[in-house]
Amino acid sequence: MTLLLTLLAAIFVLGPLIALHEWGHYIVARLCGVKVLTYSIGFGPKLFGWTSKKTGIDYRVSALPLGGYVKMLDEREGEVAPSERHLAFNQQPPLKKIAIVAAGPLMNFIIAIALFWVLFLTPSEQLATKVGQILPNTPAASAQLPVADKIIAIDGHDVQTWEEINYRLAGRMGETGNINVTLLSQTSNDTVNDVTTRRPGAHTYQVSVTRFMQGQDQGKDALSSFGVLPWQPTIAPIIGELAPDGAAKRQGLQVGDRITAINGNEINDWISVTRIIKDNPEVLLNFAVVRDGQPVTLQIMPQGKKDNLGNDYGQIGAMVAETDIVVPEDYKATIVYGPGEAIVKSFQKTEQLAVMTISSMGKMLSGMIGLDNLSGPITIAKVAKQSFDISWKMVLSTAALISLSLAVLNLLPIPVLDGGHILYYMIELVRGKPLSESVQIAGLNIGLLLLAGFMVLAIGNDISRLF
Repeated sequence: MTLLLTLLAAIFVLGPLIALHEWGHYIVARLCGVKVLTYSIGFGPKLFGWTSKKTGIDYRVSALPLGGYVKMLDEREGEVAPSERHLAFNQQPPLKKIAIVAAGPLMNFIIAIALFWVLFLTPSEQLATKVGQILPNTPAASAQLPVADKIIAIDGHDVQTWEEINYRLAGRMGETGNINVTLLSQTSNDTVNDVTTRRPGAHTYQVSVTRFMQGQDQGKDALSSFGVLPWQPTIAPIIGELAPDGAAKRQGLQVGDRITAINGNEINDWISVTRIIKDNPEVLLNFAVVRDGQPVTLQIMPQGKKDNLGNDYGQIGAMVAETDIVVPEDYKATIVYGPGEAIVKSFQKTEQLAVMTISSMGKMLSGMIGLDNLSGPITIAKVAKQSFDISWKMVLSTAALISLSLAVLNLLPIPVLDGGHILYYMIELVRGKPLSESVQIAGLNIGLLLLAGFMVLAIGNDISRLF
């Protein structure tokens, strides 16, 4: 059942994105006077469809839902009647060819912008960007970033939410240097040796990082790797529920137990428990608990799991007892944008993520970050399924991110992809004549080889994450 739901979620999210990508090619081709023969969602054998009596276009859904295509009249692919030569794609001037090919990725950019716009239009209650905790042995701790100050900019870019902070930090993944963090202070610390060290107002800190989010940071998000966390409630570390097949139940933990220490480290809140467990898969941990007023010592080994990116984490199958959570007023923030502000924010977010995607690809190729960060269709399907488990906003956000990725990937100058074709037609525009068929075919073969290699690597990463 889970596999079926994952497949349906992937089709629901990816299907419209693929259909609209191909519709971009289709509609611009028709506007440019090119005859369209087939509009297909998916590759391979036709599952169902119809043929328009007016235009003769074959509209179809095909068996392999990993993409789609628009087949146009083209003398390179078959005989064309002299009366229809002017309708053939290969007879069009370079600018028309570029417009037709670029229309697919452009449609994906438009979809991403539209979805982000809807999300920005929706008022949201969020945690203010005030620093709630600085993790020890992290770049933020070394730079002595103050707790309770509000982060207002990363590297000179304004930030209003923790998501924006996370994206800005993630964009520095694999780099060595300084990350500039601007914080707004409401208080004054000016009593150290009679020297003013910090007054109310904005202060910028230079935080030194070395190959940020690499090595020991693998498996952590950007905020944890950097060392800053938002405000988090103090939840008593009392066990409320145990999974029947979890390590916690098998190794003696009981409902009602209060965890007081792990490996000798004092525990006062549930978040500390989850962090230690997550960071220690397949490592035997010594738990000190209080049960019915009496101290009990247990040894529990968190079961190793893998997240969507293939990073290992620990899990023991225990849930905390329910408790009421009250967020302090000064840590609350209501984010509201008007239609104009929302469209500006959606363009900015699209640009930021597109640049970050391209930068990440470059870092993978240069070795700054590992190729294991590459994801394929299995991971995409899992993320789509998880988005449905969370909220409609997460579904739209996931669709926007995938649409943006499709746009950027398709514009890479690799023959076979839209970007490769655009490169061919730009060369044709400059030369005044197209490249020879032998050169184009050689480029396509190289592109197919590269694409196949990336797909094998991505799917291999997906499979490794499953096991």
